[in-house]
Amino acid sequence: MKQHHSNLLWQLFSTFFTIGLFTFGGGYAMLPLIMREVVHHHHWMKEDEILEMTAIAESTPGPIAINSATFVGQRMAGFAGALAATTGVVLPSFLIILLLSRVLDTFSHLPVVAYAFLGVRAGVLALIFHTLWNMAKKLERSTFPILIASLAFLGAGILGLNAILVLLCCAIFGYVVFLTKSKEAEA
Repeated sequence: MKQHHSNLLWQLFSTFFTIGLFTFGGGYAMLPLIMREVVHHHHWMKEDEILEMTAIAESTPGPIAINSATFVGQRMAGFAGALAATTGVVLPSFLIILLLSRVLDTFSHLPVVAYAFLGVRAGVLALIFHTLWNMAKKLERSTFPILIASLAFLGAGILGLNAILVLLCCAIFGYVVFLTKSKEAEA
């Protein structure tokens, strides 16, 4: 049992280390890789559980990739799993930033470096759209989810409202709809 537990901790660490090492652009760019590894490769969670985890990770303080790693690690192996997965996803960024901070000043004026970063930003945007597309496909096709998503995008994306306030309003709105549907079902 102890061997299995330490093997699982190593798998959590190495999986999230690899995700952290080969993904540029932050947490949203990591979500497709997290889904592929956690759901399709290791079968630690189901796809609908990952979507719920994403919603929780977005609405809690901190970077979504770290929150996601912590959530998966805790689900699989408790506190030790959360620590292993979180360390795995954070360590590559820490090491890369440490290295880049030493080198970037020397090469930042070169056009090839500027164009490389432009290409990376475009690739990251594509990964974010991929995540958005996957989440949109799973969205229930009814008035409520489409309305709430549209209003949340309008509030946060266009009007620049505080994201926490938008999420809080969405939760309250969802609760009101739940109460309304519960009363309709009772009648």
